[in-house]
Amino acid sequence: MEQRTPLIAGNWKMFKTGPEAADYARRLLALLSGGTAGVEAMIAPPFTALSAVADLLAGSPVALGAQNLHPEKQGAFTGEISAPMLVAAGCRYVLVGHSERRQLFGETDEGVRLKITAALEAGLDPVLCIGETATEREAGRTFSVLDNQLKNGLEGLIPDRLRKLVIAYEPVWAIGTGKTASSAQTQEAHAYIRSQIAEGVEIALSKSIRILYGGSVKAENIAELMSMPDVDGALVGGASLDPDTFSRIVLYQRPW
Repeated sequence: MEQRTPLIAGNWKMFKTGPEAADYARRLLALLSGGTAGVEAMIAPPFTALSAVADLLAGSPVALGAQNLHPEKQGAFTGEISAPMLVAAGCRYVLVGHSERRQLFGETDEGVRLKITAALEAGLDPVLCIGETATEREAGRTFSVLDNQLKNGLEGLIPDRLRKLVIAYEPVWAIGTGKTASSAQTQEAHAYIRSQIAEGVEIALSKSIRILYGGSVKAENIAELMSMPDVDGALVGGASLDPDTFSRIVLYQRPW
């Protein structure tokens, strides 16, 4: 089986000021001072906190990510942030197409594709978020929703451009609700995503691409989720806001 380095990513959403983020980063690095046992970690603070933590994370096992970007490099786009700006701020990763962006801000699959393209051109590793709502799952449309989001989000992008892409499967019904997809449901969705990458893009890419699970991930359920063969990490929301809790998720292989 293809060896894929697990990635545990924390999406802070609209929480923490710059000073709060810097304090968090110091505490997290202290908790991870013994190493991360082959697991890669990433945190995605708000834009205003990126500079506060970038220097602290430099050279550490924790990478810096952003929560969004604009597809243009520069221009008259008030309130937006470009990929080159994120690179200059010290980011390696950027989230693209999170369900909250799609639902609350009207982001489309086409817009997501443009953002993925911009991220890759700037040297960022995009984390493409996809997932179905409760209504779509109940209607038996989970696979068709995932298929459409993948095809439309990656249309026209050649495999060589997608080597740095990460996919995060986030069932919308499990985000911030306390509900978590079962390990069987998660594996089923991840295996389908991997099969669609093999069929629609490239078999080699399907074997190497990392697919994360997101949706009420906790220290108590991460080990079971990670035991699934097609789960390569997690995109953690609320549980990533506390450095002690997040470190326990990163170090899920360690007995507590």
